[in-house]
Amino acid sequence: MRSVRARTAVGATLVVALALVVAGVALLGVLRGNLVDQAELEAEVSARSVASQIANGTPFAKLDLPDDTEEHPVQVVDEEGRVVAVGEDIETIGGTGSPGTKAVAGGAAGRGEVSEDVDHSTGEVTVDGETATYRFAAVEVSGVTVYAGAPLATEAATVAGVRDAMLAALPLLLLVVAGVTWLVTRRALKPVEGIRREMAAITASEDLSRRVPEPATRDEVARLARTTNETLAALEASVERQRRFVADASHELRSPIASLRTQLEVGAAHPDLLDVPGAVADTVRLQQLAADLLLLARLDAGERPGQGRVDLAALVREEVAQRAGDRVPVRVEAEDAEAVGSRAQLARVLGNLLDNAQRHAEASVAVTVRREGRHVVLTVADDGAGVPEPERERIFERFVRLDDARSRDEGGAGLGLAIARDVAVRHGGTLTVGRAVEGGALFALRLPVG
Repeated sequence: MRSVRARTAVGATLVVALALVVAGVALLGVLRGNLVDQAELEAEVSARSVASQIANGTPFAKLDLPDDTEEHPVQVVDEEGRVVAVGEDIETIGGTGSPGTKAVAGGAAGRGEVSEDVDHSTGEVTVDGETATYRFAAVEVSGVTVYAGAPLATEAATVAGVRDAMLAALPLLLLVVAGVTWLVTRRALKPVEGIRREMAAITASEDLSRRVPEPATRDEVARLARTTNETLAALEASVERQRRFVADASHELRSPIASLRTQLEVGAAHPDLLDVPGAVADTVRLQQLAADLLLLARLDAGERPGQGRVDLAALVREEVAQRAGDRVPVRVEAEDAEAVGSRAQLARVLGNLLDNAQRHAEASVAVTVRREGRHVVLTVADDGAGVPEPERERIFERFVRLDDARSRDEGGAGLGLAIARDVAVRHGGTLTVGRAVEGGALFALRLPVG
């Protein structure tokens, strides 16, 4: 059974069938018990009626026994097991003090009290050739025991009737349960089928702008539809980012490759006109761009950073020492603090932040490293124009340049800050930008303490 509706209907039917069987058995048990109790009460009333006569001194031969022997058979047995009184037309009797059906000659018992105790037993009695099962009550009085019975035929007939009615109604009830479950499940799963059809259409058309229908209910199916649409929206945005990334990367690669090819073609035709420094610069720029694209590809693929301990203060000093002759000097204030991750990737983040700061600074760049509770914070501040507040999140997008008028050689490809934030996030940290005291940009890298 591959259908959810079929499995649900069968499962519900089996559960209901089991519940009905258990309930039916319990009901028949209670009914049988009540009917047996009623028979015992009738037998006890009949036995005490005869016992009262004996207690009053009535001779055994003159006891007023029930006329309807088939309904209330009676037998009186003395202490020696002899039958002293028995109902008329009883041919055989079982379940009493004696199997005898003939009374011996005897007088009467002495006056006495009827015992409060009652014993019960079950036996078969044959009256006028008809054998039936009876429930007997035994009451002692004046040295004899009175056995009086009540038939269990009513109990058996009633229980059998109820059982037959239940067995007859069970298949119909189970059929109704199966049908209702099928219809309810079909109605409940109808939106799911709509979602499936739409997803199949989206897969076939590759149109991620389409969305599955969302039911107006607030149940699990509606939440599934909303989650599916959110997933489609995220997937559409991801694919769109990938498309833009490929287009921008192609555009960025085309410029240095075209420039380098032109210079090499000119150099091949006119060796004296070859611009070697320009060709080297284009090659370096092309190499840096390829390295950036490769790192972004690894980050997008889910590459996890290493788990080494990185001394950020030492890392800052090493990086700044390599920039001693740069246009804008870098001031360092660093206290010892370690983070866990990839030293190469964190060095890349620091290098990108310093490149960005030196590109926009007027006269100074400051780097600080300090601990704040369970985090280590690395800041890079400059005294340039700063980042307008509406653009402070946009600058972390790939291939974004706020100054579109500047040259590509001076401004880079717009990947440095995007790489820096991706690396920070994959190290369990954050990278944000604000306003420095000097008025320029303040980039803050926050990482968990190693």
